Amino acid sequence: MTLKLLASALVMGALQVNAANIAIIDSGTDMKHELIAPKAWINPLEIADNGRDEDRNGYQDDIHGWNFAESNSQVIDYSYLGTLNDDIKKFFSVQAKAIRGTVSEEELTWMRAKVQDQEFIKKLSIYGNFMHGTHVAGISARMSDESKILAAKLIPTEVKLPFMLGENPSNKGFIEKLVKKGIDLLASQQMTMMEEIAAYVDSHKMTVANGSFGTGYPQAKMIVETVYKQVLRKDPSEEDVKKYATYFISSLVKHGSKMLKAAPKTLFVFAAGNDGLDNDVFGTSPANLKGDNVITVAATIDYDGLAPFSNYGKKMVDIAAPGVAIRSAAPGNEYIEVSGTSQAAPFVAGVAGRILDINPELTPLEVKMILKGTVDKKDFLLGKVTTSGIVNTDRAVRAATLSLKMNVADSVNQAKIDILDMPSKKSFVTPMMIPGMIQALPSNFKL
Repeated sequence: MTLKLLASALVMGALQVNAANIAIIDSGTDMKHELIAPKAWINPLEIADNGRDEDRNGYQDDIHGWNFAESNSQVIDYSYLGTLNDDIKKFFSVQAKAIRGTVSEEELTWMRAKVQDQEFIKKLSIYGNFMHGTHVAGISARMSDESKILAAKLIPTEVKLPFMLGENPSNKGFIEKLVKKGIDLLASQQMTMMEEIAAYVDSHKMTVANGSFGTGYPQAKMIVETVYKQVLRKDPSEEDVKKYATYFISSLVKHGSKMLKAAPKTLFVFAAGNDGLDNDVFGTSPANLKGDNVITVAATIDYDGLAPFSNYGKKMVDIAAPGVAIRSAAPGNEYIEVSGTSQAAPFVAGVAGRILDINPELTPLEVKMILKGTVDKKDFLLGKVTTSGIVNTDRAVRAATLSLKMNVADSVNQAKIDILDMPSKKSFVTPMMIPGMIQALPSNFKL
């Protein structure tokens, strides 16, 4: 923990705080939204907008959280209000129908045209980034009745890669060393910020933190190509791109372990990724972080099938949750249906909050054991996630209640007897995917 957080942590430790506070580490959260405002976390030691740092933690006026992207207390940029239009609303609606396999030919033709419209895609991406954190926060807020929501803005509007053009060396060994050095620098810088956010989350006693962001293999490839061109002023070979993209993900995961250690009493819930890839083979960060206080979530179409865009992994992804056409908050008291593992993760984070509302004495590992132990086993998730299951909210809540008078393992076993599996459809329509239809997880890196 940094020195600037130590004083705050000591003072906060003396205060009684809500058992299930949820940090939303994302692109910004509209704390004034009618769904979120009643559950907004408020720093009891700060006075709003007075330009002072009453709790002396180094984060001035951090009433609802902190904007780590721009180093201020503005956890959302309201200048983007009004960027939601009818075409964007229609796109998300048609997207959900396509995923469910219920889209019409007319809608399909419209969507294919929109995916090719670069101006529309630019507007969609801008709005998607603006809306993302609020939508995620709304899901967790709805799932957990008692929890309070803290906003930690991680995703900036633009990030420039910190490299200078230099000599164009010809020695292969030197080239590899130079490129890896640049990649390690990027990974270290990203995860240093993540470690700071984790320490901040820990200082404010957040028991759950949702992370619906990340860098997957396709994004790592683009980043590597950019680094390679800036360092060496030439295009990399396909072999080099694959090698260095894999190395970049590994470097992110390696540096990311510090994040988990900075907040050992917080359960981190990460989205698996939206590239439709196997995280066991093509890594994603921070989804591939492993520890007692982290759980990774894939997305499903209701309780009936794995979403075609969802990343998966028998070793690297723990459980699944609904992530298609999830209606939640959007900035400016709007509501919108959005699909992604970004929506599945806060579903699980919210259930974790409900578990801790019932039994605040549970450790992150014990909450994770309840979440994983109470899933509905599904054939379509066999070999796709470690539990082969989808989160069962009622069963998890039952196990949390039982844990007040018995150990967690026995609570889970009894809850499986007490609560039935959730109903699913007898027939399942094959989903449809269109290239570019689902956006990747928002990332620090904007190329």
